[in-house]
Amino acid sequence: MKVTPAKENILRRIRQALSHSTPIPFPHREGGNPIFEPGQQEMEVDFAQKFTGLQGKFIYCSGKEELLTHLGDLIALYHWKDVFCREEDLKKIFYEKFAPIISDKDLNTCGASITGCELLVARTGSIVLSAAQQSGRTVSVYAPVHICIAYTDQLVYDIRDALIKLKEKYGNHLPSFINFATGPSRTADIEKTLVVGVHGPGEVYVFLVEKETD
Repeated sequence: MKVTPAKENILRRIRQALSHSTPIPFPHREGGNPIFEPGQQEMEVDFAQKFTGLQGKFIYCSGKEELLTHLGDLIALYHWKDVFCREEDLKKIFYEKFAPIISDKDLNTCGASITGCELLVARTGSIVLSAAQQSGRTVSVYAPVHICIAYTDQLVYDIRDALIKLKEKYGNHLPSFINFATGPSRTADIEKTLVVGVHGPGEVYVFLVEKETD
């Protein structure tokens, strides 16, 4: 193939560029240093502000009893008859008070779904979910309302911290699906008008429960 003068000129410039190393911008950020530093306030507050700013609903619970009370209020408000939950640890918490309406049989007819999560990311207000959870891939996105039960020891500041935690937990066997869900589903693809609940739940609740210390 004939090399034209113009192409030869381009190739010459590329060879020259490759022969001289380009200084790395922001060299102090290379390596293990985090890009975003934690703020001055508690991560619970950071997460609540970011999450509610993205149209999420945040409820803080001091313990199990407060969790059951707030969840009961929400169920009564929406008049839910079927709430889907597949995770055994969560079903044990809710069984005594909500046994008649907690089910893992038919996600199609449920008014809401309840899942746990892997982590919460304070800086972005994101819920980290994975295929390793008993709830699987669909429970958090199929129901019209998604309720996430999380504990204060699951909070991390940044996405980088979340990835490190997941690596520590699963090693070389990371789940096949890891999702950073940030607020309810929304899109502005249709005539640039923001529509909520198109590709997933229209409402997302996070119940953050204070982790009891031993």
